[in-house]
Amino acid sequence: MPDVVDGHIAERASAYSDGHDGLRMAPSRLRPGIDEAAARRSLREQIGKLERELAAVFASAYPRRGLQWRVGSPGGPRMLGIGELEEVRDRLAAALEDARRTLRDRGYVERKNVGRIEEMLEEPARFKWVRISNADIGEPGCKYWHSRPRLGLIGMLLGWWRVKISSGCP
Repeated sequence: MPDVVDGHIAERASAYSDGHDGLRMAPSRLRPGIDEAAARRSLREQIGKLERELAAVFASAYPRRGLQWRVGSPGGPRMLGIGELEEVRDRLAAALEDARRTLRDRGYVERKNVGRIEEMLEEPARFKWVRISNADIGEPGCKYWHSRPRLGLIGMLLGWWRVKISSGCP
């Protein structure tokens, strides 16, 4: 065991074979590309997993728009080296984290807007001229909640406010 720990096995074996009865070390049967193939396979699996997760985040974001989900390729069609695969993996990981952060931030804003709509319905006078759309709460459609005065200028002067909910798309 000390021979293995103290130095490389091949160095110890050559030093050992020179002094003892002509013992020779067997030629190595390890292929130099085997570790590279395993590393490439592992990186491709990691890239595939990250692509699936990014696609799932993108699909769960519907109907929200503006999420960046594209990751550029390092060039034309060719076999990528380990360094290039690591770059693709790192860019995918960064894009996934950015998409998750963006979605989490939007979810927070949308929850706040839903709470604001509830408050608007309870006290319209506190939210004068505030307008919140379906897109602001993460839902499809064209509906708006708009705090407006009743009877126009007279309602505004007398403090008669209401929330008008639009009927949707024209």
